[in-house]
Amino acid sequence: MGHGPRAPVVPSGGRVTPGSKLTYEEFLAWCGEDTWAEWVNGEVLMVSPASDRHQALRAFLESVMGIYSQERGFGRVLGAPFQMRLPEPIHSGREPDVLFIASAHLSRLKEAYLEGPADLVVEIISPESRLRDRGEKFAEYQMGGVGEYWLLDPERRDADFYRLDERGRYRLSEPDRGGWYESVTLPGFRLKLEWLWQIPLPRVLDVVRELGLLGG
Repeated sequence: MGHGPRAPVVPSGGRVTPGSKLTYEEFLAWCGEDTWAEWVNGEVLMVSPASDRHQALRAFLESVMGIYSQERGFGRVLGAPFQMRLPEPIHSGREPDVLFIASAHLSRLKEAYLEGPADLVVEIISPESRLRDRGEKFAEYQMGGVGEYWLLDPERRDADFYRLDERGRYRLSEPDRGGWYESVTLPGFRLKLEWLWQIPLPRVLDVVRELGLLGG
């Protein structure tokens, strides 16, 4: 049986999704600055609203990583919603929760999206995104050349850190015995796992001080 154009869908936010497939350029023209959506094989996939805990953790990581990167002159840190278009043959534009682009790759940064892989991507897992983050996105980010992929699951208090090896495959990297994980793509940046699960989260100023960015 043939398939005609899809009927438009009205998500909870009230924005009508297109009823047919779009090119990535058409998707960008449709997608507003505050629209949480992803583009996969021409289809528009609306992203469910994030919980308060999810948003707080995303903002915390964006702030801490951003201050560190800026102070060290390593590149840019951006938070959702911001598009990352992966290279062919991957037909997807994703909105990672947090992404880091090294200074050497800032030419990939366009006005409305990143043309190519980020050096580091953070996805904060929610119950509805667990399979997608560990399945589709894992495969896309690996194939697309995202050098480091963090999967953080606040509900299960679980964190997995993957790095691309010389064969272009993700390998799990473990924190040290003290519960610290050190990034390779954001040089010298260290993350204490216990920070991620605290309620409320640590103060950003306290964390950047512990990372040696402030005196006293």
